[in-house]
Amino acid sequence: MNLLPSIDEDELPVTDLDGDELWYKDAVIYQLHVKAFADSNNDGIGDFAGLTEKLGYLQELGVTALWLLPFYPSPGRDDGYDIADYGAINPDFGTMKDFRRFIVEAKRRGLRVITELVINHTSDQHDWFKRARRSDPDSSARNWYVWSDTDQKYAGTRIIFTDTEKSNWTWDPEAGQFYWHRFFSHQPDLNFDNPRVVSALAQVMKRWLDTGVDGFRLDAIPYLCERDGTNNENLPETHAIIRKLRAQLDAYAKGKVLLAEANQWPEDVQEYFGQGDECHMAYHFPLMPRIYMAIAQADRFPITDILRQTPDIPSNCQWALFLRNHDELTLEMVTDVERDYLWSTYANDPRARINVRSSITATKSAWATISISATATACARRCNGRRTATADSPAPIRHGFTPRPSWIRSTAMSRSMSKPSRAACLRCSVQPSD
Repeated sequence: MNLLPSIDEDELPVTDLDGDELWYKDAVIYQLHVKAFADSNNDGIGDFAGLTEKLGYLQELGVTALWLLPFYPSPGRDDGYDIADYGAINPDFGTMKDFRRFIVEAKRRGLRVITELVINHTSDQHDWFKRARRSDPDSSARNWYVWSDTDQKYAGTRIIFTDTEKSNWTWDPEAGQFYWHRFFSHQPDLNFDNPRVVSALAQVMKRWLDTGVDGFRLDAIPYLCERDGTNNENLPETHAIIRKLRAQLDAYAKGKVLLAEANQWPEDVQEYFGQGDECHMAYHFPLMPRIYMAIAQADRFPITDILRQTPDIPSNCQWALFLRNHDELTLEMVTDVERDYLWSTYANDPRARINVRSSITATKSAWATISISATATACARRCNGRRTATADSPAPIRHGFTPRPSWIRSTAMSRSMSKPSRAACLRCSVQPSD
């Protein structure tokens, strides 16, 4: 039984709230999964009706915006990030009418709504992929995804989910070709070299804007395009796609936002702001675990130091400073030593530790060994260059970082800083200061 009182949508029209186009710069955003938040009909699954009933509670918390995890039809093999239909509501969560009622009531309470726009890939159950795999290899329908006759193409691209995936290519017997996927094999990547794909996703964006949403979290955007001879991350072509989507967003609805999900260092993520013409916001991934490090050590240094290393961004952009993500304490942007310390502090029970993206962890650790950890040393000139390494010393230098042993209280971590790296700064060729 749905206990939600009826709402007169004519009486409570969807509005632009206060009309502040920079509302996101001081927004308090609450992330939630509809299926796990509030169940209105006691079927064991959260729904939009239940969420709408709880908006008063969220408002009382001081929240100004809600970020909803994927609520689209999905096989559910990746918690909804394997989308089978961009334009509908998962029937387990309610109907489009329920969603519109939720939007209306959220607006009435002054709450904005950000949804997921998972543009890198779809589910292999999406109609686009079903059509592509059964179409002629030279057809326009096949061209919506990335295909190859061999699995050796783009050999320099890392595998993200090494726990489950052995390759970024998967053979499809119906298509008679391999298809490309940066994540799970049931999530084929869309082909952004096809203008029709870009146009279709722009239409998806506009459809949800018409319902009254205020922005989109762009999932996994560093991987949109592929080029031979590259690692297929952060390519110029990817930024060109984002600029196209931003231009269409601005032309269609002012005051809406794009939030970049790029789990990388701020100096790399800043590129997704462009000149203020790409994403409005981007997550500051290295800050989050250092908040917990600072709490555990009762010392602000881990926070102030990473903020000092954070580059300036365009005035119309904003770093998204978050406490948790998907209810996880993500430890990808830390060193091995820091990870061990945080595990022992916050997840002493090994069962509380999850290593889904081991390749990211390993890769990040390799070049993050002296990021914010006590093993770091500074470029003497503070040249603000990128992470670099010499051939005989693979540990990179985080320019501008000065070690401070006093904040390390763990014996293991104290040992780790006893022999700092001597790799030279490749930007200015200066040896690190002692």
